[in-house]
Amino acid sequence: MTKRALIIDDERLARTELKNMLADFPDIEVVGEAANANEGIEKTEMLSPDLLFLDIQMPDKTGFEMLSEMERTPRVIFTTAYDEYAIKAFEYNALDYMLKPIDPQRLADAIQKLQQEDKEKQDATNHNKLFENDQVFVKDGDHCWFVKLGNIRLFESVGNYARVYFDNNKPLILKSLNALEERLDDKVFFRANRKHIVNMRMIDKIDTYFNGGLILEMKGGEKIEVSRRQAVKFKDMMSL
Repeated sequence: MTKRALIIDDERLARTELKNMLADFPDIEVVGEAANANEGIEKTEMLSPDLLFLDIQMPDKTGFEMLSEMERTPRVIFTTAYDEYAIKAFEYNALDYMLKPIDPQRLADAIQKLQQEDKEKQDATNHNKLFENDQVFVKDGDHCWFVKLGNIRLFESVGNYARVYFDNNKPLILKSLNALEERLDDKVFFRANRKHIVNMRMIDKIDTYFNGGLILEMKGGEKIEVSRRQAVKFKDMMSL
């Protein structure tokens, strides 16, 4: 499957060189370039790339600061002239960390790693997909529940945990929201924003919000903001 890539680097020559190198990989389509972090955020929202080739040291803000401001992040391969950021890069779940000037073999290795991860993830997802009539086991400390997935109205990110909302219960489970999203049926569960996945059958009321966003009121009374970008997707899914 072709991956859409965005190159973010303040050096024009570095962007051009990397783009030329990526022409040798038919599975990677470069859909755009950005010369700084703010432009990178804007183009990520506009183009929805699967992969970022991201410089770290840029004039307006670092690549790390850019990622921390983003609602959702694609896979990231850092490209930098400095080796001292490698450990921090992998705290951001980086796929790879390449030093400039980029070695063609290192680039090939990074692309191969991406392809292998995608294959493993797809195999696991197909095997472990969860649907609304499935019963799931939820454990929080000494408390345990068997819950029909369709009765869960909301998942909320809390660091490396997720809070699960059903009936009057809100237990925490050791699962990231991204991991849950991969397993949940996207015809029923919708990623409203960086922190929430909602059960669309459990939405009680929808209100418009500023800047093109939405506010969803769940059957339990929780109010969830849908970002402008996700609101467009939500409206498309819910329209006739």
